[in-house]
Amino acid sequence: MPHVRPDTLASLPEAVARPSYDRSKVTPGIVHFGVGGFHRAHQAMYLDALMNEGKAMDWGIVGVGTLPQDARMRDALGPQGGLYTLVVKHPDGRREPRVIGSICEVLLAADDPEKVLGALTDPRTRIVSLTITEGGYLFHPSTGEFDASAASIAPDLVVGATPSTPFGYITEALRRRREAGTPAFTVMSCDNIPGNGEVAKKMITAFAHLKDPELGGWIAATVSFPNCMVDRITPVTAAEDIAALSAEFDVQDSWPVVCEPFTQWCLEDAFPAGRPPFEDVGVQLVPDVEPYELMKLRLLNASHQALSYLGYLSGYRYAHEVCQDPLFTQFLLAYMDDEATPTLHEVPGVDLTAYKHQLIERFANPEVRDTLARLCAESSDRIPKWLVPVIRANLEHGGEVTRSALVVAAWARYAEGVDEQGEPIEVVDQLKERVMAAAARQKDDPLAFVEDEQLFGDLAQHEAFTDVYTRSLTSLHEIGARATLERLRDGA
Repeated sequence: MPHVRPDTLASLPEAVARPSYDRSKVTPGIVHFGVGGFHRAHQAMYLDALMNEGKAMDWGIVGVGTLPQDARMRDALGPQGGLYTLVVKHPDGRREPRVIGSICEVLLAADDPEKVLGALTDPRTRIVSLTITEGGYLFHPSTGEFDASAASIAPDLVVGATPSTPFGYITEALRRRREAGTPAFTVMSCDNIPGNGEVAKKMITAFAHLKDPELGGWIAATVSFPNCMVDRITPVTAAEDIAALSAEFDVQDSWPVVCEPFTQWCLEDAFPAGRPPFEDVGVQLVPDVEPYELMKLRLLNASHQALSYLGYLSGYRYAHEVCQDPLFTQFLLAYMDDEATPTLHEVPGVDLTAYKHQLIERFANPEVRDTLARLCAESSDRIPKWLVPVIRANLEHGGEVTRSALVVAAWARYAEGVDEQGEPIEVVDQLKERVMAAAARQKDDPLAFVEDEQLFGDLAQHEAFTDVYTRSLTSLHEIGARATLERLRDGA
């Protein structure tokens, strides 16, 4: 059984698509921080598609990991020459494997910081892209300002320090490029943050200003940070996925990626140093990303939160189980129609009604097997960015917040760390101790959870929100998640 490597591509089974181009002719043009499943199912896939058309051969990817756990990706993809298998899972059970060849190399920054800086300062590198999660941008959820006190960034702020974070590497590389007379690269955030390019610019320039005010000003004036919206459901690769690839297609891969068929990328065309012809493989180049971005964050991402806590508390463990239950799909559609949609702008070229029903179909794909535990993780990064803005917009205009408040209450109930059967819940969150401590107080103080201004701002001061929130939390404690949804459905 062949293992995916450059020297075995020709011997892979016919059912497994592989690069049609000569990978030895691919040269790096992009450095990417955060080589996870999503990047490999999305940006790297689009570049591979271009290369299969004989284009973008000078836009290969050098992947960089800056966290200790990124050693796993280095160890998996290193022996495979950057190759991996992307398996598209169709709802009818069909699986479509393709070996992706657009990643040239994967580096762990701690192994050789100067090698990473060498890649970043290479004149061929014209784009530096990011999927470092919402928390990686180090901004305060309430104020939106750079959190200079974050522990992760402290070593990089020391004068003369070797970089250890994406911000540190990007800033130092831009300093070196300026000194060498090398044009600046474009910084492209691909994370699920409203105005992700604008946020990246604000946070990176704030960091750079702390290191060198003059350099920070130069970056702000010189470097382009395009906004974009990215979308593809990409669950964590399970051991079963690796085994299935081997059993069904007779291929070994240390870390394949699985994803749904749907993919979307809306991108602001702001690349002064050049870019691949992304539009040739379906990327939407648009003058204003915000309408598409809000649509995705407030309909898809916030709906993921809406189904995850309530679904978990009701006994489900996978997204497709929740979205095959009419009680939950009715709730999700009502949230999208009555609370999220009124906060959106007009979205050119998109039928929102069809988009919302398509979301339910995507969530219900039984082959993707997206776990609710994954969707419930890192809620302190997600709820403030995806759902709280919906609540705020509706409060401002006298809109409906009933279902949004119930979702927040369900997070508060989930954060108690015990499900409705008395079984422990493993809460995964960078603010785990804080949110769990607040949740532990809420039986005596019903607003304890939402009084955290870093996460919720002043929502605890809005009676239109707190009334329905406290009723929802009481209902979750007294009759449970499913009965609470039934009561809401019946108008009780």
